[in-house]
Amino acid sequence: MATETSDFSKPVEHSSLGIAGRTARLFITSPVTPMLLIASLLVGLMGLFFAPRQEDPQISVPMVDIFVQYPGASAEQVSSLVTDPLERIMKEIPGVRHTYTASERGQAIVTVRFYVGEDMGESIVKVHDKVQSNLDKIPPNVAMPLVKPVAVDDVPVVALTLWSKDVDDGALRTLALDLLQRLSEVKDASKGFVVGGREEQLKVEILPERLSGYGISLPQVAETISTANAEKTAGDIEAGGAAMSVRTGAFLKTASDIERLVVGVRKGAPVYVRDVARVSHEPSDPKRMVAHFTGPAYGGENPEADGEPAVTIAIAKKENTNGVVVAQRLLDKVEALKGDMIPSNVHIEITRDYGKTANDKVNELLFAMLEAAVIVSLLCLIGLGVRAAFVVITVIPVVVLLTIWWSMMVDYTIDRVSLFALIFSIGILVDDATVVVENIFRHWLEKGKTSIAQAVDAVREVGNPTILATFTIIAALLPMGWVSGLMGPYMRPIPVLGSSAMFFSLLAAFVFTPWFAVKVAPRLSALEKASKKEIRTHERINRMYRPIITPLIENRTLGLTFLLGIIALTAALCVTFYTQHVVVKMLPFDNKSEFTVIVNMPDGTAMPVTANLTWQLAEEVRKIPEVTAVQTYAGTAAVQFQWHGPPLLPAPARLGG
Repeated sequence: MATETSDFSKPVEHSSLGIAGRTARLFITSPVTPMLLIASLLVGLMGLFFAPRQEDPQISVPMVDIFVQYPGASAEQVSSLVTDPLERIMKEIPGVRHTYTASERGQAIVTVRFYVGEDMGESIVKVHDKVQSNLDKIPPNVAMPLVKPVAVDDVPVVALTLWSKDVDDGALRTLALDLLQRLSEVKDASKGFVVGGREEQLKVEILPERLSGYGISLPQVAETISTANAEKTAGDIEAGGAAMSVRTGAFLKTASDIERLVVGVRKGAPVYVRDVARVSHEPSDPKRMVAHFTGPAYGGENPEADGEPAVTIAIAKKENTNGVVVAQRLLDKVEALKGDMIPSNVHIEITRDYGKTANDKVNELLFAMLEAAVIVSLLCLIGLGVRAAFVVITVIPVVVLLTIWWSMMVDYTIDRVSLFALIFSIGILVDDATVVVENIFRHWLEKGKTSIAQAVDAVREVGNPTILATFTIIAALLPMGWVSGLMGPYMRPIPVLGSSAMFFSLLAAFVFTPWFAVKVAPRLSALEKASKKEIRTHERINRMYRPIITPLIENRTLGLTFLLGIIALTAALCVTFYTQHVVVKMLPFDNKSEFTVIVNMPDGTAMPVTANLTWQLAEEVRKIPEVTAVQTYAGTAAVQFQWHGPPLLPAPARLGG
């Protein structure tokens, strides 16, 4: 048995240590190393807690909508005079991939879609410049085009359905608009809108017989009301050292304001609007009808609903913000407003919580990453022994957390694709540390002493091959980041973060692994015992492996048969993709708790007919035991179901009307 000695005090002398050896020599005894290790863990935790969490990677797919009004023109005239020329002009813009148009009587919309990765701001400027430079080509009576960008972040992160058994949909809409205004004050909240409910209006119902009796025309009444609903600046007055602006007129606010307007004179007496019309303040005719139902699986705090009138508030988040945090802030704001702005007889159901679903997916993948790390750690314990495995296992959290921090620095979010890259990398990122620590322990065993010089020399010995192997893997991953089309940017976190994790693992293997190896340096007797155990393990594997592989090597016919069998089996497995025995999909099916059914009715169908059909569909669907709630939208003709448990359909279903 070798004499056990150790020398951790002598300086390391070597003329050609290389990058790996010099790095190990610099950090192996430095007091900065543990501080650097702690700092790496802290910045990694900062990235884990503060990096934006999303369900999917943020992809820049600029889209711009151009709305054009052409009053009085038919759909064919709008298409030929407005839509077609505007579409040709938009196609001249560099970076435009597709244009989509829709024309109807009196108006049209042109959607300009740019290539993936184009900058949204530059795309909007291009569209604005193109429209402004072609204003001379706009036909007469066509209004100025309205340009509105459409981004991924315009998708609402939170949707709230307000319903009540006592309050009508008009009052619910008014409350929803006030609530939306308050929610817009939440930090990082963005666009919001309200669906459903009747808008408040001042209704003027003309009495034709009275118009005829007073000799007043209908345009005369309309012009009187339109002219009176204005406020203008009449001039300025300076008096007593003060300056004042004089304004005339006022906006009409109540029904009595309209009733008191004079529309004419009859036999020397003024004729008021109330003399020729009935004026009332009431909700407008419904354009969209929303109803809320609860299902058998409903377990919320609110009472059950049976097709009660409702409105839906949807609100999005700002770009590059944490969807989980923004959604929680919005819901906290709603809870704070209950009992104050929101009365007790108005109930709120959370029909969409993007923050919760995104956070659940991130936490699920983080748990999967923890499972992968535990499995890798167990394999290291079995194959390397306790001390060597401890050194290798320590590298895993350091590298993973550093990669998460780096993803935040390069504006990537924590989502299922970026976490998949880390899970994919866990099995590889321990390779460098394993090679380094194994070689350090081998040198100590061969030299009969545990010294810093031998540890540095061991790192030097495997440094160049380890660097080459790591950069080979990085070189194999990085080209995936240049894939074009929609899936390129979507899957880009895999090569970027996977390569980053490999690079950080290489640094950790040269900086932290030698330092840890010295700190947990085993006795030589323990190294000898581990070496004998490894030899016995190899012998057991050989006893199982050799009887299988030796006949394949020695018998040419048997070897070729085995090779051809493997090739045939591989080809057969590949054929299953074409026969669809194996479903090909980029990502697994989502466990969504909701899905949408769109009912397409024939053109010209009255809204009550659509509302009756969606109502009947909702009544049937709510009988399913897993259904928690149903919202129907007539006017948009959509029915949204919420479920407990796994989704019943993998994708939205469409029903032809």
